[in-house]
Amino acid sequence: MREVAARAAAAAARERARPVRNDTIAARPLRAPFGLCAGGDVTLGTNLDTAWAHQASKRMRERFHRDDRPATLLAPLRPLIRSADVVLLNVESAIGAGRTASKCSQYSTNCYAFRSPPSSARALRALAPRRTIVGNVANNHARDAGPRGLDSTIAALGRAGVLVTGADTLATPVPTPAGDTIGVLGFYTSAEAPDARDTAAVHRHVARAAGQYPVVVATMHLGAEGMDAQRTGDSTEVFLGIDRGNPVAFAEAAVRGGAALVVGHGPHVLRALEWRDRGALIAYSLGNLLTYGPFVLKEPLNRGALLCATIDVTGRVSSAEVRSTKQRAPGVLEVDREARAAALTDSLGTLDFPDTGARVDRTGKLRPRVRR
Repeated sequence: MREVAARAAAAAARERARPVRNDTIAARPLRAPFGLCAGGDVTLGTNLDTAWAHQASKRMRERFHRDDRPATLLAPLRPLIRSADVVLLNVESAIGAGRTASKCSQYSTNCYAFRSPPSSARALRALAPRRTIVGNVANNHARDAGPRGLDSTIAALGRAGVLVTGADTLATPVPTPAGDTIGVLGFYTSAEAPDARDTAAVHRHVARAAGQYPVVVATMHLGAEGMDAQRTGDSTEVFLGIDRGNPVAFAEAAVRGGAALVVGHGPHVLRALEWRDRGALIAYSLGNLLTYGPFVLKEPLNRGALLCATIDVTGRVSSAEVRSTKQRAPGVLEVDREARAAALTDSLGTLDFPDTGARVDRTGKLRPRVRR
């Protein structure tokens, strides 16, 4: 593990030493600004754990007086993304039905496998029927039903009209209402997916996309997990003995390659937001958005957010807003009237990035970046 961390640190140092080349975005302006809303982890049930699924469905009926169909679970999100032209979510599960081998052994006590029902794909598409929905599959649960399960997940999303990113190292072309096309890339800390730990490769993949598209968005599923994982540092994070990447090194490589927006998830808690050179915005973790499964949702794990940004015609983030959410129970999502996500991201930005951390006011609006 020390050798892996040392190699990652050396690669990150080499990447940071390179000069910033981020001119591609400004070279080809957009026809019109557009809005993008991004959220963290979304899991819409698990039919790989039938005992849990039975009890959870019963609890939904008896305690919350609602069914647990994916469309019902997602309904509270609709008003929050109404302003978006593009919606980017992390699909934190496989999607499918029928018999399949789970990644968890029969006697495992610390393994979780999620596979949402096939209707999940259609429900995600129905979130914003006239807008573009993008689902990231570069994460640690998209393969919970094995390689064939990943294939069925990508196929289900595609049939429903949800664009998929994170399946390979090529940027996913994403249309905007004005007729522009942006590129979206997904990364995870595994050799089975575009590897977020290889920052030199991250830089190459993003730079290649920046040569094709006027705007590039990178999404990363990395970092340690749990209520003690809210802080962000420039170091390799380890969880359960696994190298879970260096979030700052990843973000630097992506921004240096030309990303205008970097969206993080994976720690299951909120983390800081940071403004970088030329107006690039980084959200180090947007937390749990909608997680209907055997997740722990004690404070602050029950807090999530949607980050909604406006990209101007130069391809930069001109404004952004944190829309705070919370879960009363797994899958029971509501708007957080206390705006705790806004307060948390503001304080974490001050603590972790004193010079560049994004300041967030009580309404969730980000203070405009200071131009340098």
